[in-house]
Amino acid sequence: MQLKSLQDADLKGKKVVARFDFNVPLSKTEPRKITDASRIDQAIPTIRMILEKGASKLVMISHLGRPDGKPDPKYSLEPVAEYLATKLGTDVILSESAVDNGVKNLLQLPETKIVLLENIRFIAGEEKNDMELAEKLSQYGDIYINDAFGAAHRKHSSTYAINAFFKNRAYAGLLMKKEIDSLSALLEKPAKPFVAVLGGAKVSDKIKTIEKMLVLVDSLLIGGAMAYPFLKAKGMTVGKSLCSDEDVSLAKQLLQADKGGKIQLPKDHVIADGLEGAPEACANTNIPEGKMGLDIGPETIKSYSDHIKTAKTIFWNGPMGLFESKNFEKGTMSIAHTIAGTKSFSVVGGGDSVAAVQQSGEADKFSHVSTGGGASLEYIEKGELPGVQALKLGV
Repeated sequence: MQLKSLQDADLKGKKVVARFDFNVPLSKTEPRKITDASRIDQAIPTIRMILEKGASKLVMISHLGRPDGKPDPKYSLEPVAEYLATKLGTDVILSESAVDNGVKNLLQLPETKIVLLENIRFIAGEEKNDMELAEKLSQYGDIYINDAFGAAHRKHSSTYAINAFFKNRAYAGLLMKKEIDSLSALLEKPAKPFVAVLGGAKVSDKIKTIEKMLVLVDSLLIGGAMAYPFLKAKGMTVGKSLCSDEDVSLAKQLLQADKGGKIQLPKDHVIADGLEGAPEACANTNIPEGKMGLDIGPETIKSYSDHIKTAKTIFWNGPMGLFESKNFEKGTMSIAHTIAGTKSFSVVGGGDSVAAVQQSGEADKFSHVSTGGGASLEYIEKGELPGVQALKLGV
């Protein structure tokens, strides 16, 4: 079933309830300030289109952090409301609660145009996919729009249950549509050669993604801490690099399943005594006892870059090392620059990879930078997400 898009919706004079993902990082000190507003910025085109299409009211729903179903001032959406008001150049009223009577009263005032409901996760029913909460939220609008791709893998009241009250009146926002279209392009008929670059901390976290990629890609380049269990599984020494027995066992299974020799592993490393240690070159695959691998080395950078330059489709998820440290950022930054320099269809799948791409200054040269870490991986693994399915069907 097709995903109906906001572009096709008739909103003239309609009240719109829209779910966004404004789960942005905030500073730890008061007053709490947004430290990276990119998730809000990416929602702005959807908000503007809703207003341009003549919606009479816009009620926005979002979560922030993990307040465990009860109000917690440190997770208030107040900084988000202030940022949105500045960005949109209009008043954005923050409600006291997502479902108090005050919201309906606010919506009856002619001067009220945009309301941001206070953190939906302040209400325990949200994460339980509570139908009663979904019904209360549905009463704020005639049309439902979901633009919260980062939360689409959750069966929550505001992303899943709410669709039951908007049969044939539910639409995907612009960001949601772009996310689904971009990730579907990887799964359905990717232009070949297709190269995936996977990094991060644990094999167990991405086992299903790796299995799926082994079917789809021509080359699978593995870096970051995830590489060490693969190297150990092949009989190499990894010193005191991050490497659990469970991950070594999973890596062995994946290497056995890799009949086409698609998996590529680091040939050299940047190592240190520990996370704060001075970087040292390790010119071969084996890492000495007492040392820790913290980045891919120059030979691996060259080899991986050569693979990437041949690709027509690229998927990247997970850094190549401890890129947050200047001493160990070169591998990750080199991969970012190489992908950005290709004319390939390139998708970066959420989490640390997005932070790395932004750090490299190359984000605008990628075809798509996903806003949802867990959601993008789950979509790749399963080809569907609960929130997207509910949007199509009205559960």
